[in-house]
Amino acid sequence: MTATPNVIELSQQLIRCPSITPVEGGALTLLEKILTDLGFTCHRMTFSDEGTPDVENLYARLGSSGPNFCYAGHTDVVPVGDAAAWKIDPFGGEIIDGVLYGRGAVDMKGSIACFVTALAAFLDKRGRDFDGSISLLITGDEEDVSINGTRKVLQWMNARGETLDCCLVGEPTSNARLGDMIKIGRRGSMNGTLTVRGTQGHTAYPQLADNPVHSLVCMLHAISTEPLDGGSEHFPPTSLQITSVDVGNPVTNVIPADARAMFNVRFNDLYSSKGVLDWVRERLDRVGGRYDLNFKVSGESFLSKPGPFSDLVVSSVANVTQQTPELGTTGGTSDARFIKDFCPVAELGLLNDTAHKVDEQVPLSDLTQLEAIYGGILEGYFKA
Repeated sequence: MTATPNVIELSQQLIRCPSITPVEGGALTLLEKILTDLGFTCHRMTFSDEGTPDVENLYARLGSSGPNFCYAGHTDVVPVGDAAAWKIDPFGGEIIDGVLYGRGAVDMKGSIACFVTALAAFLDKRGRDFDGSISLLITGDEEDVSINGTRKVLQWMNARGETLDCCLVGEPTSNARLGDMIKIGRRGSMNGTLTVRGTQGHTAYPQLADNPVHSLVCMLHAISTEPLDGGSEHFPPTSLQITSVDVGNPVTNVIPADARAMFNVRFNDLYSSKGVLDWVRERLDRVGGRYDLNFKVSGESFLSKPGPFSDLVVSSVANVTQQTPELGTTGGTSDARFIKDFCPVAELGLLNDTAHKVDEQVPLSDLTQLEAIYGGILEGYFKA
């Protein structure tokens, strides 16, 4: 068995793998070697779908009995944007004044490094002196369409009779300080495209035309000014945000034939996506007019109710940081939306304030603290 890198070294090594979705970039290969050396049985699998690129994934497990404690994460990262705007090489993994820079530092290669090194320390201390199994589900398809990643790995596991008893997802959930929020659910998300049909004509003769822009403005007012709800016990109010209005009319004396707008809805557990769609249609129909409404759902809302697993995560955070975290459901979607159908899930990771930004970064002290938190979770779950 070779020595596992320390948490800072491993974070650097992972950042130096240019794994922009769907490219593996060497990150899964690095993790597979480390986990194999730790005694894990590793499965590399590549999935593809019509119209989507091949994506590599990794499932590693130590042990064959239950309970099966799983850590889930992703090694793929978003593009760097303008590389010249970065103060360092986005894939250099450089440390400046106690801060590690690089794409994926917080989202979420740093978190993966924290769990793997905490895991190595746990095994060094305990060996196989614990009941159950530890597994890692690491995908290369989280930052894009999420078709050939976690969801298909879970299907593969289910076909093999593999079960999970709980899952810790390492997404960057912290806001102002490390560990101040644990996600126990996520809002649903859907994108709508509204196209209003009119009749093109001359602006001097509006009686001979039907201006779709006027109807579109009224429709957008109808869906944006009335709240959907006031929130629920664990969720904030549903939010509908108009993201684009487009007519594409280059002249001033023509009434256009069509007008289009796009909007996004982040909805809580008071709604399903169908309920949101019904709510939108009912208000569009109040205005009246000819329109087409297309929508795409990227995830339904879900809640993993507070219980023993979330209590364990809370206590481990409090033991390390001396502060009690909040249980929340804010933020975007994550692969927890797939995992929650298999077992209780909680998400805990680094600060999210530089995720996807230029000069993405993490203080070295946050890495060592999160490593300690993850180690406490393992010790608490597999009590001696």
